Amino acid sequence: MAAAKNKSILILLVFILSGLVIGGLIGELTKHVDFLWWLSYSQEFGLSTPLNLDLSIVKITFALSFRISVASILGMLAAIFIYRKV
Repeated sequence: MAAAKNKSILILLVFILSGLVIGGLIGELTKHVDFLWWLSYSQEFGLSTPLNLDLSIVKITFALSFRISVASILGMLAAIFIYRKV
């Protein structure tokens, strides 16, 4: 029973990530369309400069940035809706 729940969560995560990516693509494609410009409105947040960790033997660089647009949010909501119907 627990394995089925884990697979279900994994499938939901794949649906959500796919919705975000497809929504972001739609947002980029509609950027220059006069009546759909609002789909590309986005906000970016995260680390503006990478965080460097130098341990003399190993150098590690951390950087994480998110750019969420209106189309990405709509794509994520559509993916959740499709997941629930399937």
